[in-house]
Amino acid sequence: MTYLNPLGSGIGPQIIQDYITIGSSPDCKIPLSHPEVSGRHARIDFTERGLVLKDFHSSTGTYLNETKIKEAEIQVGDILRVGPYEFQLCKHDSIPTRSLKSKNPVLEKEFQRIPTLSKTDHSILLLGPSGSGKDVVAQEIHKLSTRTSGPFICVNCSTLSETLIESELFGHIKGSFTGALQDRKGAFEAARGGTLFLDEIGEMPLNLQAKLLRALENSEIRPVGSDASIKTNVRVIAATHQNLYEKIELGQFRSDLFFRLNVVQMQLPALMDRMEDFEELLMHFARKLRVRFSMPAIYRMKKHPWPGNIRELRNMVARAQALYPQEYIQEDHIETLLDRPRESHLSDKAQQQMSANLPVLKEIERQMIMKRLRANKGNQRRTALDLGIPKSTLHDRLKYYDIDVKSYKI
Repeated sequence: MTYLNPLGSGIGPQIIQDYITIGSSPDCKIPLSHPEVSGRHARIDFTERGLVLKDFHSSTGTYLNETKIKEAEIQVGDILRVGPYEFQLCKHDSIPTRSLKSKNPVLEKEFQRIPTLSKTDHSILLLGPSGSGKDVVAQEIHKLSTRTSGPFICVNCSTLSETLIESELFGHIKGSFTGALQDRKGAFEAARGGTLFLDEIGEMPLNLQAKLLRALENSEIRPVGSDASIKTNVRVIAATHQNLYEKIELGQFRSDLFFRLNVVQMQLPALMDRMEDFEELLMHFARKLRVRFSMPAIYRMKKHPWPGNIRELRNMVARAQALYPQEYIQEDHIETLLDRPRESHLSDKAQQQMSANLPVLKEIERQMIMKRLRANKGNQRRTALDLGIPKSTLHDRLKYYDIDVKSYKI
């Protein structure tokens, strides 16, 4: 099966059966509403030569692997661009399906994006409170990606000292520091051909952020103590529970690294904001650990604020298995199993503070975009390049913040 996989947009994968048309006309199989897209912009046909891409005298042109074409054969892996939209030609036995689902409509929309996002190599930034399942989402993206046969390597940036994290990421050579008794590959090399998950990226020391940025921009790393650089081949997913916009404002996180990581952003809510999924999540853990809960016990649990989110729920089920093996968990068991209210109050306060700061942080991002537009006289392609994001992502941000690009052009 051959299909077009949209990169960085909300359009779903499009199967190519005999031909497919692309344009702003509603009659096209892939309708795209944008000033840079002509009514009948381009078409892909099955021919004796294979798949052929044709431009239909569009006003802005059709591009194949960044080359403007009139007609060209396309192969699996090629990227075509129509206006600000990019698509990759893929082949698979079936369009990938996801295992993560939610009854919460907002979160379900985020989960629906995962199969499309998985097929790109763009960096993804996962935001959300601790315990909300960012690591599970990262593994799901890897599982559905073209890198699924490669390794999935996780580095928790909050658990390593400043001196060790550079070696952990980039590796080191023998004798480069005390205790370096032999050469060691870092996470970038261990994840070659796969996915590198940088958890708690907000905890990364400022001086190492510059080295990570260079590694992402140049696709190469330099092991500690080495004079030689190594080309990398990884897809990076970063995650944090911290407010990166605030850390940027305080000078604790680099804005250029933020934009390099924030090509695609997914926001995961606290468990209390997705209580539609509570019983299904509870039963998932209960089945794995063979724990049974009565309905009164479940009703009592729903009244708990769950400051530790899904992680706290999983731990509570494990605690029930340990303290009451093979027992039917009743309501009077729950007070023993739940975390102390004092800890819950502190975590809730932290979450409320993060939510309260969100409008200020969005304004910082808006100002950064406007600053680069002003410097580039409204040129979106150069602005996207400066910010380290695809043009299609910039277009989405401009629309979200209601920024008039024409006002920046001279």
